[in-house]
Amino acid sequence: MSRTKLSYSLLPVAIALSLCAGDVATAQTCNPNGDVSFVCGTTNPEDLYQVPDTPWVIASGRFSDVAGPIYAVNVRDDSVREIFPQGASSPIHDTTTYRDCPGPNATFQPHGLTLREGPDGRHTLYVVGHGAREAIEVFDLDVRRDIPSLTWVGCIMAPEGTRRINSITALPDGTLGATNFDTEGGELWEWHPATGWTEVPGSQMPGPNGLVSAADGQWFYIGGWSDEALVRLSRGQTPIRIDKAPVGFNVDNVRWGNDGDLVVAGHVTRCPDASDCELSAARVAKVNPETLQVQQVVDYKGNEFFTLGTVAIEVGDEIWVGGIRGSLGIARFPQ
Repeated sequence: MSRTKLSYSLLPVAIALSLCAGDVATAQTCNPNGDVSFVCGTTNPEDLYQVPDTPWVIASGRFSDVAGPIYAVNVRDDSVREIFPQGASSPIHDTTTYRDCPGPNATFQPHGLTLREGPDGRHTLYVVGHGAREAIEVFDLDVRRDIPSLTWVGCIMAPEGTRRINSITALPDGTLGATNFDTEGGELWEWHPATGWTEVPGSQMPGPNGLVSAADGQWFYIGGWSDEALVRLSRGQTPIRIDKAPVGFNVDNVRWGNDGDLVVAGHVTRCPDASDCELSAARVAKVNPETLQVQQVVDYKGNEFFTLGTVAIEVGDEIWVGGIRGSLGIARFPQ
């Protein structure tokens, strides 16, 4: 494996944004809204990923369409620290695995997250990035010390012709899955270091958004934003199997829950013509991956701290929901 150590050339806008965000956002007591409390110190935490066997949740923040930070949130004390671009180690480009990557990118809008677990507290974090380039930015994530640290190691440029990569999932054998979010007609893609990108057969649908996969790589579970459903799609099977579990809201992200169910999060921001529906800033459902039985668990109207829910994870006996469009923290719902 060839690695080249580089130095970031931080653009003035990146420096300014980092200064505005602050180095460390200590735990703040935001005003609760009924039974809902908040973790503050993040700006538009669109996606959340809990690092297994640690107290850390990684959050992708958003300042604009082209810039934002990556945060580490401690679930023990609700403290928040920016770990990219501020706090990150100097990049080390893995030019073997990511040979087609033009080089490090210090400023981008972080979006979807996924993790490939490694040994001894060293993992690979994949982050969808928008801005100067449409790519998946790849980091070494080190959680062995008091604060997690990120080292950029490469990137995977988005497939040609895709509108907007949204969510990603780590598959066996170094493969990644990704959704192309296009409400006119999107699809799933797979990337492998040796073969690059290939389109997933049978994955064409309007607005594929969130994405996770089974541990054995045999199934995709897709957030059907336009279909208002969790979509289950077979991988590597003939004939292709596809099933839908309607949830009644626009599905944004999907995560695995603590009990093996799928935690599906999204929102209801508009009602179809001649149809009665109730707007909701954040909706969360749990779906059994085998029976596709749906249990609604959160229906939240929002407040000044939290305006649009995009992702939900289970943290202990709570559901944590991240959001965008002026969401200034992570909403915490009791289970």
